[in-house]
Amino acid sequence: MANNLMRFDPFRDLSRYDPLRDIDELFRDFSPTVFRSMETTPRLRMDVNETEQEYVVRAEIPGVNKEDIKVAINGNQVSLTAEVRQEKNEGEGGNLRSERYYGQLHRSFTLPQEVDDEQAQARYDNGVLQLNLPKRTGSGGKQLAVQ
Repeated sequence: MANNLMRFDPFRDLSRYDPLRDIDELFRDFSPTVFRSMETTPRLRMDVNETEQEYVVRAEIPGVNKEDIKVAINGNQVSLTAEVRQEKNEGEGGNLRSERYYGQLHRSFTLPQEVDDEQAQARYDNGVLQLNLPKRTGSGGKQLAVQ
């Protein structure tokens, strides 16, 4: 009869403690289709390059009309705003599925030097917005010699 006894260990439950167990249960409710629909939400991706005379910004904004894009320049602050409209229809006759997305993309950033907004240019071609932002002369800053 002594062989059927189990030794009592008061710390056994603590050794199996998993603080992230509840987080795993939270993500079990999400199906892969939920994550796919979040990926289709448009994002404003961009590259900013600098030369001695200007900043060149290339922003990918596919599927947007150039009339729906607004660019604001205030000193060294640049803001891009675009109205996005996407519509999807499948099965035109019986219309089994129809999806719409209307939204606004917004991106602001600060450049190291002020921009000459009088000379700035913007072009939109094939879903890519290109900004040529010349640097303002005389606003490059000044370094002081420490004495």
